Amino acid sequence: MRRSGIKIMAGLIGLIRPLLHFMLLAIILGVLGFLCSISLTILGTSAALKLLGFEVYFTLNTIFSLLILFAVLRGFFRYGEQSCNHYIAFKLLAIIRDKVFSTLRRLCPAKLEGRNKGNLISIITEDIELLEVFYAHTISPIAIGVITSMLFVIFIGSFSLTLGVIAASSYICIGAVIPILNGRKIKAYGMEYRNTVGNLNASFLESLRGLDELLQYGQTITRLNEINDLTNALSEKQKKLKEAEGFTKAITEITILGFTAIMLFSSMTLFSNGILSFEKALLATVTLMSSFGPVVALSNLSNNLAHTLASGERVLSLLEETPEVLEKTDGQNIFFENARCQNLTFAYNEENILENLSIDIPNGCIIGIHGKSGCGKSTLLKLLMRFWDKNSGSITLSGTEIEEINTKSLRNSESYCTQETYLFHDTIGNNIRLAKANSTEEEIIVAAKKASLHEFVETLPKGYETSIGELGDKLSGGEKQRIGLARAFLSGAPFMLLDEPTSNLDSLNEGIILKSLYEAENVTILLVSHRKSTLGIASKIYSAERGRLS
Repeated sequence: MRRSGIKIMAGLIGLIRPLLHFMLLAIILGVLGFLCSISLTILGTSAALKLLGFEVYFTLNTIFSLLILFAVLRGFFRYGEQSCNHYIAFKLLAIIRDKVFSTLRRLCPAKLEGRNKGNLISIITEDIELLEVFYAHTISPIAIGVITSMLFVIFIGSFSLTLGVIAASSYICIGAVIPILNGRKIKAYGMEYRNTVGNLNASFLESLRGLDELLQYGQTITRLNEINDLTNALSEKQKKLKEAEGFTKAITEITILGFTAIMLFSSMTLFSNGILSFEKALLATVTLMSSFGPVVALSNLSNNLAHTLASGERVLSLLEETPEVLEKTDGQNIFFENARCQNLTFAYNEENILENLSIDIPNGCIIGIHGKSGCGKSTLLKLLMRFWDKNSGSITLSGTEIEEINTKSLRNSESYCTQETYLFHDTIGNNIRLAKANSTEEEIIVAAKKASLHEFVETLPKGYETSIGELGDKLSGGEKQRIGLARAFLSGAPFMLLDEPTSNLDSLNEGIILKSLYEAENVTILLVSHRKSTLGIASKIYSAERGRLS
């Protein structure tokens, strides 16, 4: 559900609580700075009136002294305001990034599976960066505009109530009415623009990763045309934004000229009727003309906020998203002894994947599951990892319901290895060390030998310090899979969940790894494969078909 600009700003302002004292200081310094700036014009007008022989409050010496003082203070206050605002902005961006990454960790893997990664990257990078505009150049200008407008309404109103009403009407119209009327359209354009940026990022990232396939099948031109179409769509949306911003600026300028003319006509009328002195009439008009800066800034915010509010909504929506599976911290810690599923049923998108499935996994055994793709083998492993929660039935580890086990304890008890091993742009050693951060080089070598990886690593000039490239693009599919297996061995988890762990290996390396699994001590293994030969080491084999085991 889309939310209003006010709700988005309220949500973003809610994140500022730890730095509220800096924001208040920025607002105070900003108000004082604008008062000094506008006072320069008022004092200059007073000096001119004094030279022309009119009666004013101060002597020329006092006026010139105040001009110098306010000019210096204006620079000091402006610097202080901007320093506070930018400190708040960059501090909050760090806080927001931390919150976003914490949210992604909670949402993973269920809520992020199949998610548009380009859009997520856009939120993490560009959208969060754009919030700097909100925190550094939006919150305090709004407060400053409101406070200074009220002060000048009082000042002008002290000359004449009529002129005070005119001033108040001008500030409300320029600072509130125009931004609200035009802001809705601009906000809609802004959200369309940000979503298109995310889609373009996703398409470009996907094209880079699949460049080999695009070249192989001669689809580079087709893909380039798709990217060009997205780029053109982005340009059109940007054009709409610029046109809307230009219209807002034009309306604002016309409104300023209109209210200036009204103020001049009204003050001269009051002077002609003897109600107001010439000095006060001129000062009221000059004050209004020179005091539009803060409210014009408010009006311009509707233009700048188009991107910012769209980015803010995307970031807030991500932060407010609830995970499919909540992390358990107040449950039980376990020492793995066995696992059991009874009458387990799980549906994904209203389609039953598993139905009334039961399986016993005794301690120290190797249990195999054989079946075709799509019969629910991998889903069972994900439920045992508690990536998703079951719909009905029971999953227990060591006699404890899986929902009652602390997430950290559950993860420490299990190692999960699939045929698609994700590798980081780092060395081979560090990619294996992911399973146990404090592991020694000797432990990594032992795990690599069990995964039939050590001999290959020894042939590399830098050994375990060899960089594998982005997504492991310097390695073959089998080498990637063996790194995943080495991680599983290194973790030392007593319950190993292996999903097609040797699918990318030749028969020799598969045999070495299966021998390591068969000889492993103090380990319980659930081995899933569509190849019966892989399951030869299992003490018991279940056959999976349409979400059932037999």
